[in-house]
Amino acid sequence: MSESIVGPASSHKTLWAWAIATFFGAGLGKPGPGTWGSVAAVLLWALLGLFAHPSPHGMLLVLLAGIVFTLVLGIPAATLAARESGRKDPSFVVIDEVAGQWIALLGSPVDWRHGLLALLLFRLFDITKPIPVRQLERLPEGWGIVFDDVAAGLYALGIASLVRIWF
Repeated sequence: MSESIVGPASSHKTLWAWAIATFFGAGLGKPGPGTWGSVAAVLLWALLGLFAHPSPHGMLLVLLAGIVFTLVLGIPAATLAARESGRKDPSFVVIDEVAGQWIALLGSPVDWRHGLLALLLFRLFDITKPIPVRQLERLPEGWGIVFDDVAAGLYALGIASLVRIWF
């Protein structure tokens, strides 16, 4: 993860952007804000499954809606938070981890084993950034912040899906 300084930090913070970018404060967790963002995403998924008992199709639709939400609002929020912090890819921006984590959870039965598998796989691919994940960081501003995690989520989804088929 690159946190290079690209300009002076602004004293002004756009509240909605920082709330979304930090996933309502999850990105302020230490150490490893990205892991906190991923854990928050898995916990929301698990709580929805535990209390709402959606059908597999219903959970798929909820996750897809959440992914669209994180992309549509997360890209501009990440852009604003990065600009206002003066950093290219600030570690406190975790809406990208939320998007990637929810992608990794697509099609997973709601239980702790599948949640843990998706979490571990997503964090593995997010941290190691295999090709083309690392290259997506070069996209401008919020696009680069978010889309490398989308790709990591797709890698995790692929492996998790294979594990579900074979085991």
